[in-house]
Amino acid sequence: MPDNLVIVESPSKAKTIEKFLGKRYKVMASVGHVRDLPKSKLGVDVENNFEPQYITIRGKGPLIAELKRERKKAKKVFIGTDPDREGEAIAWHLTQALDLPEDEPIRIKFHEITKRAVQGSIKQPKPIDKPLVDSQQARRILDRLVGYEISPILWRKVMKGLSAGRVQSVATRLIVLREREIRAFEPKEYWRFLLDLKAEKGAFQAEVTQVDGKKLAIDNETDATALSERIKQAAFVITSVEQKEKRRQPMAPFTTSTLQQDASSKLNFSSSKTMMVAQKLYEGLRVKEGVVGLISYMRTDSTRISEESKAAVAEFIKDNYGQEYLHSRQHLAKKGAMDAHEAIRPTDPTRTPESVARYLGRDELRLYTIIWERFVASQMSAALFNTTTLIVTGDDITARARGDQLVFDGFLKVYSSGNDKDVIFPQVEQGEALETKQVTPEQKFTQPPNRYTEASLIREMEDLGIGRPSTFAPTMYTILKRGYVIKEKKTLKPTELGEVTNKILEENFLEFVEPEFTAEMEDKLDHISDEDAPWQNVVKHYYDKLKPLVDSAEENVKKYDLSELTDIPCDKCGKPMLIKKTIKGNFYACSGYPECKNTKSILKEIGIKCPDCETGQIVERKTRKLKVFYGCSTFPECKFATWNKPIDKACPKCGSLLAEGTGKVRYLILCTNKDCDYQEKKSTFKEKAAQAAQK
Repeated sequence: MPDNLVIVESPSKAKTIEKFLGKRYKVMASVGHVRDLPKSKLGVDVENNFEPQYITIRGKGPLIAELKRERKKAKKVFIGTDPDREGEAIAWHLTQALDLPEDEPIRIKFHEITKRAVQGSIKQPKPIDKPLVDSQQARRILDRLVGYEISPILWRKVMKGLSAGRVQSVATRLIVLREREIRAFEPKEYWRFLLDLKAEKGAFQAEVTQVDGKKLAIDNETDATALSERIKQAAFVITSVEQKEKRRQPMAPFTTSTLQQDASSKLNFSSSKTMMVAQKLYEGLRVKEGVVGLISYMRTDSTRISEESKAAVAEFIKDNYGQEYLHSRQHLAKKGAMDAHEAIRPTDPTRTPESVARYLGRDELRLYTIIWERFVASQMSAALFNTTTLIVTGDDITARARGDQLVFDGFLKVYSSGNDKDVIFPQVEQGEALETKQVTPEQKFTQPPNRYTEASLIREMEDLGIGRPSTFAPTMYTILKRGYVIKEKKTLKPTELGEVTNKILEENFLEFVEPEFTAEMEDKLDHISDEDAPWQNVVKHYYDKLKPLVDSAEENVKKYDLSELTDIPCDKCGKPMLIKKTIKGNFYACSGYPECKNTKSILKEIGIKCPDCETGQIVERKTRKLKVFYGCSTFPECKFATWNKPIDKACPKCGSLLAEGTGKVRYLILCTNKDCDYQEKKSTFKEKAAQAAQK
């Protein structure tokens, strides 16, 4: 019979931990926060030292009642929520909801969900870290004040459903500022010249760097043609041969932001997807040994690893690659990092991706693989290259050739980008004459700065000190969901709505959307947990700046109308229809409003007739939570609907319409008839190309 109660956040985590602790422990999940500020009002008593007015989150009443019953039965209660600021706040809210003493040792922390870590934490409980709770509470209250004071202005002046936020508005502004740079950019012409040269023992390619003692600067075709002819007439000789040994050091293990960046560029994961998959790996998955957490805690800004994990990976490297591949090191944390947790790493380095491949889903395995490889590589020797640099001259024209040849692969044995190709030069000597086989002039134009991707925006936010590991993914999700930004070929582009919203914030709340100001705010909020400042003082400092700006904006912000006039006549009065824009999507509305109140949905057809009524078209629709599904255009007369995107092909088994699979079955074609189990493999790009070529 259990006589100890352990409360964690996640049900799946609870199951794993209960197995580690045995029969004397009952493990229950709070399923996240149990108390929060109310959604229907500000919930902060500004006149009473910013006292928060917490309420039980809707739907959590029965859970709290059950936790209270179990709390009365238990001799001891432990709270094992996540080992970060948010987890500490949840732990404190649980003490308040369950009448637990916050100053007694009831808080347990583990940075990985393994039997050793969980059992060890139970032996070392500590009181709730109140300064850390205060730091989170200050963030929550300041976010509420900024959001609830500014957002209503956006509702009244632009459209309902918009929001402003301490971090999301700065992220949106960075994207808008980058777009302005792109629009203002004026390309400039320049030329480069590649020389194919032949020495006595082989050929190589060099690039012109100087002409007449000055850096190459050709910006028109006339000069380029003249220089090209001059190069052809020049007699080139080798004036310098320099050989050096170059060491390439491995990168540090992942932090939250670097994991999100790598997963974006290598796996095409959004930041939200990365964190969702990482959460599964952290909380525990069933492998050969049973259910176990495969990685350490995934919300961290530190590159530090424990001495225990360093010793474990050192032994693995020696056993599997040899002593010469081992170089144990501690990667220094980035300036400004909180360094509260270890870097993201596998809980057991001997659990290689190959050994767990059969137990993990595709996404889990891909993410685990890059985490494992990066961690193991971080404790391996540097890769060694022989770097050769050749300088050739002729007729006051200087060209340079450089190449690397791998001598010792080191960490590249485990973590290679695949782009490390050897450039081997023939044996040459200083003073050797060369034959010019070919001159290739290339016209180039300077390029505008690239739009941000999720990965590069997260990197920029981290560099500027905006947000923290736990906020990067939610920020990306919010600015996309609100419609401030769209994804265009993986890049982030501001919408008209995003630009208008940013314009209002720039003109009226500039200080609050300046990256430097937000970074300073983050720093002050962090220092609350160091007991450097009472949290109310920090909140008051910023609220006193915010309130006058809000009062001024109420009067100064003009109303924006984002409607677009169309040439589509209203089928009731004949006046042209407008495209009205809302946070949930666009619709047609008569320009004769309020005399004519006719409205129509804007439906995105996919070019397939409805299989049920055979008169309507299948269109893309969205739920209230903006999840896409497909239904008949004649709804509510016809109620055909499916989550999967239909394709214009009948099921060979039952005759119903087929559709593209999603999620775990995204590589399959499935039948829309729920009673039919037909499925087929989706054609790959290569297969489609081959089929097209045959036609």
